Amino acid sequence: MKVALDAMGGDHAPLVTVGGAMDALRYYPRLEHLFLVGDEVLLRAECARQGLNLRDPRVSIVHAPETIGMGEPGAKTVRRKKQSSINIAMDMVKDGRAQAFVSAGNTGAAVASATLKLRTLPGVDRAGIATAIPNEHGLCHILDAGANPEAKPDHLVAYAIMGTAFSRNVLGVKNPKVGLMSNGEEDEKGTSFTKETFKLLKETPGIHFVGNVEGRDLFETELDVVLCDGFVGNIMLKTLEATAKAVSKWLKTEIKGNPLRLCGAVLANGAFKALKEKSSYETYGGSPLLGVNGVVVIAHGSSTALAVRNAIRVAMETVENRVNQRIEEALAKKGPAAIVSE
Repeated sequence: MKVALDAMGGDHAPLVTVGGAMDALRYYPRLEHLFLVGDEVLLRAECARQGLNLRDPRVSIVHAPETIGMGEPGAKTVRRKKQSSINIAMDMVKDGRAQAFVSAGNTGAAVASATLKLRTLPGVDRAGIATAIPNEHGLCHILDAGANPEAKPDHLVAYAIMGTAFSRNVLGVKNPKVGLMSNGEEDEKGTSFTKETFKLLKETPGIHFVGNVEGRDLFETELDVVLCDGFVGNIMLKTLEATAKAVSKWLKTEIKGNPLRLCGAVLANGAFKALKEKSSYETYGGSPLLGVNGVVVIAHGSSTALAVRNAIRVAMETVENRVNQRIEEALAKKGPAAIVSE
């Protein structure tokens, strides 16, 4: 397994990307080679500081003189900075030198580069980001979480097929449940966009479509894929992240304000740690960009080394389970009935 890591991508790169690379090499023996793509001088210095041995045959630096900043416009910058770490790493996937691309950098740039260089799979018009949300029943993936803000109904049908393929082949869900995000569970609720999407999904063979769902269903209902356009998905995702941070902050303030609560918090420390691990994006690492002709995993901009390590794991699992092949088979038959685990 060969992975190209955008080592300059993210709010805390290359500190966390090098740290995540070290962890991935340590924990994943099946990782045949990890390419650190970025400014060679900076990366060599960071590797030396953290003790990553570049004489290890499983890791090497690929020089990229340019970096796309987090605040730069994605598509325009991808075309202008042709020698950026995102573009060079994506070229490695395109040329077959690497089997997967991982980045915690500019999401718009990563999506644009993947679309331009790898193109989409046959039958896919727009790629979508599948982001994991933990709930009472396991994991639910929001699709799309930001790649395609102006989606059309048929795009969401493709997302349903792709999300089913990912859930079934990577997560081992036998019959993934797919819901459509709306402002009510009733069939007639929603905008003209969601109503048309609902109609198409009902007619799509092979997917387990359970109908409209609401925001609360993300956590309370057994769902594997929740469909929405990238505009709604991105706002929903960022709202969930902000809410989790706010609740954590409020809880700490309330606990620290009372000695008895502090004692109780010490006793419940294990529960707090388990909850933090379950709800943290670090645990899930990165979100696959489904629909492009290659494996692309996009991690959170504020990723830690642990998040980078887990993003590399997600990329490896996506390759190993041949998710793109399953998606192609399903789309060729106008439904995911052909998607099976082996």
